[in-house]
Amino acid sequence: MGPTDHLSERSAQHVFEHAKRKAGSTKKATFHTLRHSFATHLLEDGADIRYFQELLGHDSIKTAERYTHVTQPALARIESPLDNRQL
Repeated sequence: MGPTDHLSERSAQHVFEHAKRKAGSTKKATFHTLRHSFATHLLEDGADIRYFQELLGHDSIKTAERYTHVTQPALARIESPLDNRQL
């Protein structure tokens, strides 16, 4: 396989399962879980949802939104714009 070749979805799932077994992980996780995590981490790091919509290959922004999860650390980092105003 060359650097521009792509894995099939099933091949990627096999690689994920193999890596999970090799790591000794007993957590319930699927290859699909990686998509959710990827989108969530991009969003938490400040990436625009349109970017990961494109990266995940979704036609609709609504579909991309399903992959995002709000986490407590992300909520804690949000600052009110009113707190930053000089009065």
